[in-house]
Order: sequence, then structure tokens, then C-alpha cells
Amino acid sequence: MDMNQYMDAFIDEATQHLQSINGNLLLLEKEPANLELVQEIFRSAHTLKGMAATMGFEEVAELTHHLENVLDQVRNRKLTVSTPMMDTLFFSVDALEKMIDALINEENAQVDVGQVIQALNGIQGDGSKGASSSGEEQTQDRSSSVPRAILQAVDQFALTVLTQSEETGFNIYHIQVTLDKGCLLKAARAYMVFQLLESEGEIIQTLPPVQDIEEEAFESAFELIYVTKQDTDYVQQLIHKVSEIEQVHVQPVKTEELKYHQSQEIAEGALETAAASAPSADSEQLKSGQPETSPHRNGSQRTLNKTIRVNIDRLDALMNLFSELVIDRGRLEKISKELQHQELIETVEHMSRMSSDLQDLILNMRMVPIEQVFNRFPKMVRSLSRELGKEVELAMSGTETELDRTVIDEIGDPLVHLLRNAIDHGLETTEERKRLGKPEQGRLELKAYHSGNHVFIEVRDDGRGIDRSKVLKKAIERGVISRERSEELSDQDVYQLLFASGFSTAEKVSDISGRGVGLDVVKNKIESLGGNVSVLSQPGAGTTFTVQLPLTLSIISALLVKVMDETYAIPLTSIIEVAAVKQEDIRSVQGQRVIDFRGKVVPLVSLQDVFEVPGEVEEDGILSIVIVKKGEKMAGLIVDSLIGQQEVVLKTLGQYLNQVFAISGATILGDGQVALIIDCNALIK
Repeated sequence: MDMNQYMDAFIDEATQHLQSINGNLLLLEKEPANLELVQEIFRSAHTLKGMAATMGFEEVAELTHHLENVLDQVRNRKLTVSTPMMDTLFFSVDALEKMIDALINEENAQVDVGQVIQALNGIQGDGSKGASSSGEEQTQDRSSSVPRAILQAVDQFALTVLTQSEETGFNIYHIQVTLDKGCLLKAARAYMVFQLLESEGEIIQTLPPVQDIEEEAFESAFELIYVTKQDTDYVQQLIHKVSEIEQVHVQPVKTEELKYHQSQEIAEGALETAAASAPSADSEQLKSGQPETSPHRNGSQRTLNKTIRVNIDRLDALMNLFSELVIDRGRLEKISKELQHQELIETVEHMSRMSSDLQDLILNMRMVPIEQVFNRFPKMVRSLSRELGKEVELAMSGTETELDRTVIDEIGDPLVHLLRNAIDHGLETTEERKRLGKPEQGRLELKAYHSGNHVFIEVRDDGRGIDRSKVLKKAIERGVISRERSEELSDQDVYQLLFASGFSTAEKVSDISGRGVGLDVVKNKIESLGGNVSVLSQPGAGTTFTVQLPLTLSIISALLVKVMDETYAIPLTSIIEVAAVKQEDIRSVQGQRVIDFRGKVVPLVSLQDVFEVPGEVEEDGILSIVIVKKGEKMAGLIVDSLIGQQEVVLKTLGQYLNQVFAISGATILGDGQVALIIDCNALIK
């Protein structure tokens, strides 16, 4: 069977399972006693192992098998979650990710599976690496050699007696006596054993019960829990004095083991009760209408979805074809209005409605939650913070924000740079934070949100902030700016110096990051996606990097406006309102024309002045204003006339015109003319 045809499906599913394992491991680190999380991780590992074995990736299957073994012991309470164990589990998942990446890139990356497997086996075999304490693990080891049935027979009263006996120096033994197969008087032999033992100590528990032994209601063996001051050999020899005994096995027992066994019984009972009540709990939840937010629940819900996988190239081809259809639709609409043919008008209107629905469908197919990118960061932040010895809390919000798939694929690396910079240079060490009176744990926020037809991603830390004087000093030393020019720069201008190629304020180069090392790469990558990055910083309070990205690179709804003889398109998502303003209502504040819009002072921007459109302005006393927004900020764009709303296809201006101010692209109108699309965010200060 040719497995290559299933390769894409394998990689997709393997990536999802590894992402799920990583996410649940991070949760498990915070909730080490949560066995449901362990079950969820185990299920993902088990599925991954089966898939890898089917595909013939033996190393992946073998490593996952050993990972599964550790998880199995944790869920069976034979191992407890500890920091060394979590490090090893993350280490093994890293190795799996490298192997899957190698498959994706068709590389022969060498991953030392043996070392990882040895580390996983070490958790199972070495109590110092996995168990909470050596004493507890020894207890667990013994529990595996003492039959469970006799441990179950020890009740609370017997346990109290045994504990007191142990405290006063008595030895506790588990004794298993096997009689000869030909023994005719089993009860009598057992009675003789009991009599001899009670001469040197006390029998606390028997299995089967004494009454069954007296009635010979047992096969050929019986067990005892016995307390005495004699040693093992003496007890063994004592029992062997009775004839017709085939075998005697005497094993010391500690009360810790018995207590552990009892606590395990209680916990298992609680789990069974919880499992039995789970369906009713779900029913209650459905009745109350409360959404389930637990990640392991989400996993089970996903299995209910019926989906197919489509290659992104096919979606790109579909979008390109549809964008051409949108241009033709605009042309048909224009022709139908000119001809005023009723049947043609109705047909075009119907086609417009259908194509709008089709457009929404195609766009939604390409939109992906940014959660896919964010999911990899918690583990990265954990590793970096441990490496640097800093305490860092990562808070993420807006993970449901959707972006076009092409943007999602590209935005991961720039965000990695920003986060690494924030942890390495933005946040202080624990000692510094204590000295400054800050919480010992630094806070790192990663936030995504929509605004207009853009998505904003903020990376904010509550660290030391950017030292303006230090940045300027470095810039002057490196000849980036002159000393005279440096005195005129605003804070924003100074922060933008950080994005100069090779610029860094770090005193020593680290292998993790440095302000300036990589920030020029960040800026170039984001600008290549049609976005930009800005910085806000306050000394001692922290720094915020804000990345602005276009929502999609394809079709948008826009308001067409006229500025003299030229037509411009303003994205509808940026528009708040269209207004007509009298000349006498316009005020001047510090040389800037402003209007009072619903109690807010809104600056006016003349598109004719910004784009230097030739022509004489006719003063008729009333101006057409388009109120646009950028987050909380607003501006009023002065236009000559409004044409109407239209779906337009966003075409890039190409690499030679990508720096045109306040223009994000162009579109072709129904009459074949080209209209420029205005980037409102660039016009709002």
C-alpha cells in the first residue's frame, strides 16, 4: 500500500495531537493531581503511536510508546507528577515534534531517541526522578508484590492495631501458606499453624476469613497478616514445623503501604462515582446552557465535527477565480444600470446576492483562529523562563480572533522574536523585581483583536521598559543619527531606532535575543504582509509591541468616494458614519481643523491634500465627511462626493509601490477603471 497518499493526513493529525499534548502538559503542571488531563494526554499519545506504527515510522511509535508507559503509571497512581518528570515529558514531546518536522520538510534530521527513551525509563525506574519521595516509591514497589486481596481485607480497625504494633517495635508480616495437594485435613493443619504463630505473636487478618478456613472452604493456600517480634527466618521455620505444608512465604510489610493502599482504594472509589455521575452532570450543564470550557471536553466535541481537509493551494486558486468573478459582477451591475433592462437588472441582482454568499463562504474557509499560532508559545515561555531563571506568567487573550491562512503561516516567527526579547531583556530577574517592589513573577501578555479590516496583536511585558537615553546613545555611537538630530526625536521616533538593522542596546550578546537582534527581521516580515509594528514603553512599567496585520488579502466591502476626478475605496470596516458638515461648524485647534462629532473632537483630513489631487475646490458651504476609526481613535476624511458601497478585489501594488503612504492596494471597477484603496489606519494619528 502506498503510504505517501496518507502522509498529509498523518502530518496534520500528528501536529494536532502534539499540540494537544503540549497544551495539556502545561495544564497538568499547574494541576498535577488532575488525572483527567493525564487521560487526555494518554489518549493523544496512544493515537499518535498507532498512526505512526501504521505509517511505518517506528522511531516515532517507539518513543510514543515509552511516553505512554510513563503516563499509564501516572494515571494508575504508581507515579506522581513532579517537575523533573514534566521536564522529561516536555523533552520527549520536543523530540517527537522534531521528528514530525523532519517528515514535513522531508529531511533526515537526527533525533537521539535512545537518550529520550532512557530519560523516560529513568522516571519509571528511579524514584528520585519521578516519584514524590523515595519512601513513597518503595511503598509502591512493595504494593506490587503483596497480593491486593489481602490488602483489601485489612480494615481501618486492623490498620490502627498494626500501626500501634509497628510503633512499639513489632514486625508485621504477610504470610502465605500452601498445603500439600494430598493434605486431607486442611482445617486441622491451618489450626496448627495458627496455634504456633499465636504463641509468638498475633494474627491480625486472614484470607479467606477464619470461618471459611475452619470449614475448609479454601483450595490449598491461605494468607495472614501477622504481628510478632521475631524475624522472618524464625517465623518461616516455625510454620515448617507443621507437616503437610508445601510452601511458606513470609514477607515484611510496612503500615505505610497499607495506608497508601487504603487511600488508593478511596480515590478509585471517588473516580468511579464521578464517572458514574458524569452523564448526569453533562445533562445538568446542557440544561443550564453553560458552555464547557475545559480543554479535554473540547477534544471530545471536536470528534463530532464532520470535516474534510483541503489543500490551501486549492483554496488560493478558488479565491483567485472568484476575485475575477467579482470584477465581472461589478461590470455587469454597471451595464444593467445603464441599459435599464428590467430582466437584466433582476438577474444581476440575483447573481450579486448569490455571489456575496459564495464570497463569505470562501473567505470563512480560509480564516483560521490565531489560537493555532499562540498555542506554541506557553511551552516556549516556560522553557525560556526556566533557562533564564525568571518567573514568568503568560496571559493570552483573543485566541479566537481569525486571520487569513496565508497570514497565519507567516506571523509565528515575528511573534517568537518579540516574546523572546520580552523575556530576555524586557523582564527583570526575580531579585531585581523584589528590589523594585514588583511582584516576583513577571507578566507577559499576548493579545489579539479585530479593529477595522485589520487584526492587532499586542505583546506586552511589565518589565523595565526601554531606556530612551540608552537607545539614543547607541544610535549616535553607531552613526544612525547625529547628536543634533537626536534632540528633536519624539519617543516614538526613538523606539523606531530599535528596528534599524543590527541595532542593539544589549550590553552582551546572548543566544536568546537582544533588543535590535531580530527586530529588523520582525519589521521586514510584518511589512511584507502589509502590516506594521509600533512600540509604546514606559520606564519601569514595561513595553508594548503592537503588530497590525491586514485581515485578509482578498475581497473587501468598500465605500467608493470621489476626490475631484479620482475614485478611492474606503474599507467599510473602518467607517463609523458618513456626515455632512457645515463650514462654520469646523474649528481650528493648534492649526488642525476639527469637528465636534457626538461630543468628541475629531480631526479632519483632506484626501485632496494628502494625495495631492489636482483641481479647484468649490466652496458650497457643506463638506462631505467620512468618519473612520483606528481602535479608539477617529478621523474625518473630507471627500467631494460619495458613489456607493461595493465589493472590491484587493490587489497589491507590487513591490515597487509598496511604500505609498496611506494606500493599501488597488481594485478594478466595473467600468475598467482602477481605484486606490485607502489605508485609514495610516491617516489616523
